[in-house]
Amino acid sequence: MVSCLLTLKHLFKYTNKDGDGMSYLAEDTKKATCEVFCFDEEKVNRIKQEVVATEGLGQIFKALGDDNRLKIIYALSREELCVCDVSQIIEGTVATASHHLRLLKNMGLAKSRKQGKMVFYSLRDDCVQSIIETALRHYQGEHEQPNEGLNRG
Repeated sequence: MVSCLLTLKHLFKYTNKDGDGMSYLAEDTKKATCEVFCFDEEKVNRIKQEVVATEGLGQIFKALGDDNRLKIIYALSREELCVCDVSQIIEGTVATASHHLRLLKNMGLAKSRKQGKMVFYSLRDDCVQSIIETALRHYQGEHEQPNEGLNRG
């Protein structure tokens, strides 16, 4: 039996370059790679068929990969907001807020309604809110407990 030596705690070393956010560097490539190339053909074929279900999800996560859109989704999970409210929350222009809201609406993550001269947005359903809440719990949990192999700062 061949064992893979992938250990996520030692795979990445956290560094923050110039305060521009997170960058990850491989700490020890040997620990992240099998020593011998072999695979379980039955398992791989079964999972490859199941993985097809993830096609298209990349676009949703790409939409969620923007800090402004994450702030907007979080804000919309709390309350329906007009475009002007959103622009103030993200500290951007109305045009920027409108652009992000339109993208979220086109992705099926948000919905809008017009009331007079104002356009109000809310989340389309609770699914995206659950994703954000899960990510927040994960992020907060990681930052409350020290992790081996991670160097913050």
